[in-house]
Amino acid sequence: MTKPLDVITIGRAGVDLYGAQIGGRLEDMASFDKYIGGSPTNIACGTARLGLKSALISRVGNEHMGRFIVEQLAREGVETKGVVTDPERLTALVILGIRDQEQFPLIFYRENCADMALCEDDIDPEFIKSARSVVPTGTHLSHERTRAAVLKALTIARENGVKTALDIDYRPNLWGILGHGDGESRFAESAEVTAQLMSTLHLFDLIVGTEEEFHIAGGSTDTIAALRAVRAVSNATLVCKRGPMGAVAFEGDIPDSLDDGQTGPGFPIEVFNVLGAGDGFMSGLLKGWLDGEPWPTALKYANACGAFAVSRHGCTPAYPSWEELQFFFERGIIQPDLRNDAELEQVHWATNRHTRPGAQADVLRTFAFDHRMQLEEMDGYSLEKGGAFKELCLEAALKVQNGETGYGILCDNRIGRSALHRASGSGLWIGRPTEDPGSRPIQFEKDLGIDFGRFKEWAVEDVVKLLVFCHPDDDATTRALQEERVLRLFTAARRAGLEVLLEVIPSKVGPVDDTTTATLIQQFYDAGVYPDWWKLEPFKTDAAWQNAVNAIERNDPRTRGIVVLGLDAPEAELAESFAMAAKQPLVKGFAVGRTIFGDAARAWMKGDMTDAEAVAQMAERFTRLCNVWDTARADARLNAA
Repeated sequence: MTKPLDVITIGRAGVDLYGAQIGGRLEDMASFDKYIGGSPTNIACGTARLGLKSALISRVGNEHMGRFIVEQLAREGVETKGVVTDPERLTALVILGIRDQEQFPLIFYRENCADMALCEDDIDPEFIKSARSVVPTGTHLSHERTRAAVLKALTIARENGVKTALDIDYRPNLWGILGHGDGESRFAESAEVTAQLMSTLHLFDLIVGTEEEFHIAGGSTDTIAALRAVRAVSNATLVCKRGPMGAVAFEGDIPDSLDDGQTGPGFPIEVFNVLGAGDGFMSGLLKGWLDGEPWPTALKYANACGAFAVSRHGCTPAYPSWEELQFFFERGIIQPDLRNDAELEQVHWATNRHTRPGAQADVLRTFAFDHRMQLEEMDGYSLEKGGAFKELCLEAALKVQNGETGYGILCDNRIGRSALHRASGSGLWIGRPTEDPGSRPIQFEKDLGIDFGRFKEWAVEDVVKLLVFCHPDDDATTRALQEERVLRLFTAARRAGLEVLLEVIPSKVGPVDDTTTATLIQQFYDAGVYPDWWKLEPFKTDAAWQNAVNAIERNDPRTRGIVVLGLDAPEAELAESFAMAAKQPLVKGFAVGRTIFGDAARAWMKGDMTDAEAVAQMAERFTRLCNVWDTARADARLNAA
């Protein structure tokens, strides 16, 4: 019988603050990248990326970090029904860094944290029964209250045919064996910890750990003796991780050598960061186990997912998607430092990026008011008035959006800063321009910094929008200069975790035909630029559209899609262009500006229109264009059927 969930993980949920400087002491870290963390949280995300229906049972604080975890889990496709918001406690934090291949200092901030308040009341029997498997981790066996919650979940699972698995995940200082400064330590002997673990091992169908973790579970620093001690109390399949030597699985009696267990192929890659590798390994293992694969295949998945984790920064962000994993298996290792493998990293990025606020899979209706030069030339304009008008544009966009998805804006930071910042978190898709208006060859807005370092100051939901006036007939010097600048900006944006929308306009440069834009698209891909979005001129023929779509899909089948620009065209002309563009499923919608705001801006700047009248007019025009697009898309689908 099909169940709603494949796996429920139980235990830690925190925020990882990862030192951005590699090779330095944690004392010297100057900036940090923020990720969700905690072994069960990582595993829930890792399995979701591999296509399993995953959920987490834990607690988070009623504050910004707790909300971040819940929102990020949802973005990863993890069910959050089992995540309780604790009104009294703070979300756990971990501060960690990468010193070298051997040292990974970390500090746990978990004193009376939210997830350690997990209790039996948080375990819903029906929720447990809705899953194929339940997977707690070792930390939540360390405290009477959390232990009771885990045992309740395991009892319900076993009574209802739900598989159970344990990731031993031994952290001595989380059991109170070592102090706060020993977060990096993975082993310390403790008869009490061994006794606690031994008393629960009979409840599991699968037990996973490193050699050191089996040492604590089995009460011996001899790995074979420890495994045999675990086998004496549990019939579970035992999977022992051996670092660079891979892992072995034992379904029955423990042999005299670890080499006699079942194994899967390993992957010789550069070790960059071991933190979170075990959770990646567990994610791959659970995928194989729950899919009924033989252990060598499950271990192949696990070893590969662990390899991805040790080669990248962060824990959850490093884990592969199922599509990425298959690509890796089919293509093989090109270079051992996977994070610097451009082709693999493009697949990783494109298959793991989350749906941005406001965007749906099939529609993006965008009100573009990122114009600067056009406003600055209007009678009555001042910087203050320009900023105030862009807030009215945002009001109109929000009015049309009305809390629904599928709507977006383009807004700049030079004139529209207040509107741009206010839009963050509104549910709108947000694109932000980077070009100096009208420049050719392309020049950039000065507030980006000469090295684009200001991208680090952007909201993570902002999409980097770049307009390039270019043409296939450009001379070699101009073409090379523009491609180099676009590639630098694209690379910086990707490094900052920002999506990119590339807009190309050849018609302002020279004559165009059915192949002009397609040729430009190919040129940018050849230069190494892989935009998440394309913004293209409305074409006059179906052939031109098909050529452009073919060029994109040939190079990047995982692109977000295309939006059609307006070029200040009358609504009737836009309706005609929408009808042609909507025939292409890759075209997701439009980004139109002056057709919506032009008249209102001119009247408002001169004082001939009130704020309310401007908002009403722009909202009405934006709504009409949305309806025109939706009708065009519906008609195109009807005709295609």
